[in-house]
Amino acid sequence: MTKRRSAFTWGPISKKQMQLLTWWREGSPYADYDMIAAEGSIRSGKTVVGSFSFVDWAHTTFDSQEFALCGKTIKSLRRNVVTPLKKVLSGRGYKVKDNKSDNELRISKNGNESLFYLFGGKDEASQDLIQGVTLAGIFFDEAALQPESFVNQGIGRCSVDGSKMWFNCNPGSPFHWFKTDYIDKAEEKRMLVLHFELDDNMTISKAIKDRYKRMFTGVFYQRYILGLWVMASGIIYDCFNSSKHVKEKQEFNKYAVGVDYGIANPTAFVKLGYNSVKDMQVVDEYYHNGRETKKQKTDSEYADDLEKFCGGDKTMTVILDPSALSFKVELRRRGFTNVRDAKNSVLDGIRFVASALHEDRLSIAKHCTNILKEFMAYIWDEKRQCKGEDVPIKSHDHALDALRYLIYTLFGRSTGGINNEFRL
Repeated sequence: MTKRRSAFTWGPISKKQMQLLTWWREGSPYADYDMIAAEGSIRSGKTVVGSFSFVDWAHTTFDSQEFALCGKTIKSLRRNVVTPLKKVLSGRGYKVKDNKSDNELRISKNGNESLFYLFGGKDEASQDLIQGVTLAGIFFDEAALQPESFVNQGIGRCSVDGSKMWFNCNPGSPFHWFKTDYIDKAEEKRMLVLHFELDDNMTISKAIKDRYKRMFTGVFYQRYILGLWVMASGIIYDCFNSSKHVKEKQEFNKYAVGVDYGIANPTAFVKLGYNSVKDMQVVDEYYHNGRETKKQKTDSEYADDLEKFCGGDKTMTVILDPSALSFKVELRRRGFTNVRDAKNSVLDGIRFVASALHEDRLSIAKHCTNILKEFMAYIWDEKRQCKGEDVPIKSHDHALDALRYLIYTLFGRSTGGINNEFRL
């Protein structure tokens, strides 16, 4: 029997969401503003409501103009914005033609069709993609994750009279460029700023909201639950507690290995035992520091060591530092059959490990002394924080990088920013 997808229907709308939907309409005190920023907690209803508001404004205000929808990547934009937006638009009488090869949406209603380009702003070079186009409006999903040059270029493309700009994001450092140059200067930029919290999404149950609150700790709780622009400072895994997280070595149904590969720097292997994402333990580690031993190892020697570390099992999943190309080639030449590049989103990976610790889903076998030392010494780079960047100091991090690669690649489900959850 073929399952039919249910049509999208609006649930209860909060006062904040209603303001996001209608701020541009005639009679609103903000109708002549140029920009709106919806910032704050995750899962607070900013994206679905904001993206529909943008398209509804575009259709109501213009006839046959061009617009842009922007995300960190095209993939995340499609997943976070386009897929739910198409359902909402269908329920409101719009027709959508999705040209995936050209990354364009043609959205029409009552004979009025507008073209929406899709852009990904993943790095500084992305600004080149948006040059040359003339836009009547632009929507930035997760604006704080996109380069300032890309956002500024997109704003500069909006040269049609009456054009407006939409932004949504979760908070970061109080020194982030979007906070200092846009939110803090909202009045002079004629930008309406709406601060969202979890309770502004009235379609999520209390049980789900409580689950989100349990998933985060420290700076991540302050940012993604409370919606605050706060600095990440001090020890990164401040939720790590040796009396709670350090245990006797256990047996598991499955095992996998994470590898942080170094030439001048140490090389670390971490073996994870797991029954599910709710039951994981670092059961063993390998650590070689050529500076201390005065002996650098070759790819071949490290491959010998990894084979021993895996107990001769070349079918074991190996999650590898994506920059270690020569080592990956060596492992495959040796007959390792399940070598995978790690997902290397540092902040998302750190948050994922922190959530696993906070919810007591991850423990460390007490004989793994190197990774235990790193948990106590892994800190944020305060100089980079003052520039608005969340970056760890690159020291005392090799086993922790291997662990981050491992569990985030195995279990993390990226949704383009901080809205990832774990796979149950």
